[in-house]
Amino acid sequence: MADQELFMQNMLTELTTSQRFTEGNAPAFSPDRVNYDPASPLNGRRVAFLGSSITYGLFAKGVSFVDFLQAKDGLVATKAAVSGTTLAGTDVNGYLKRMKRRFNGQKAYDLFVCQLSTNDTRHGATLGKRTGNEQREGFDLSTTLGAIEEICAYVKQTLDCPVLFYTCVNQKDDGTYAQLVDELKLLQAKWDFAILDLFNDAGLNAATAARPNAMYDEVHPTQAGYLKLWLPVFEQKLGALLG
Repeated sequence: MADQELFMQNMLTELTTSQRFTEGNAPAFSPDRVNYDPASPLNGRRVAFLGSSITYGLFAKGVSFVDFLQAKDGLVATKAAVSGTTLAGTDVNGYLKRMKRRFNGQKAYDLFVCQLSTNDTRHGATLGKRTGNEQREGFDLSTTLGAIEEICAYVKQTLDCPVLFYTCVNQKDDGTYAQLVDELKLLQAKWDFAILDLFNDAGLNAATAARPNAMYDEVHPTQAGYLKLWLPVFEQKLGALLG
């Protein structure tokens, strides 16, 4: 285990989850305390967000980096996030059904952002296989990779905008999420999407280790984490894609 990961786990152990929740979600970290920047290159840009608890802000009182992007940068965001849901499968609240309900082509978007959920590996969803470059439909939706390809195909056909996948911090990964991240990168050439890889971001992990109230647990940020650590990373990536 890397030294920074061990340090982070030790720090999280020293603070109880209730302490991390209270300290990390103090009023000082609320979106209404953020100064709006009308000169932001993200101001007025329309972005769709599809995800689960990290995109929603499960342990940050329903606030995530999405809400800070709106408050500070004037991003016009649609946040379609339900905690505990998976990419794989056709559950009514899962990624695929929700995507097709919320993003049906009636609104135009400049970018579509999708969370590479840790729930698939946690719930034992089948990883599946990448399809050949010529296959553009008929994916196995019961698998995680099939769902990812379905999302790419749907957004291209229905929304006709660029796609960004972002990976999650997962300090207790047993290697299964790391494998999913690697498979996502192998799909990138076929579907031409962008990736914001927070899972392998050494700088973010080091900064997280130095600020124990930034995380409620090994996966979920608090408002402090979203504001102080995640917001600048997303501002930089979205600015590069949309600026």
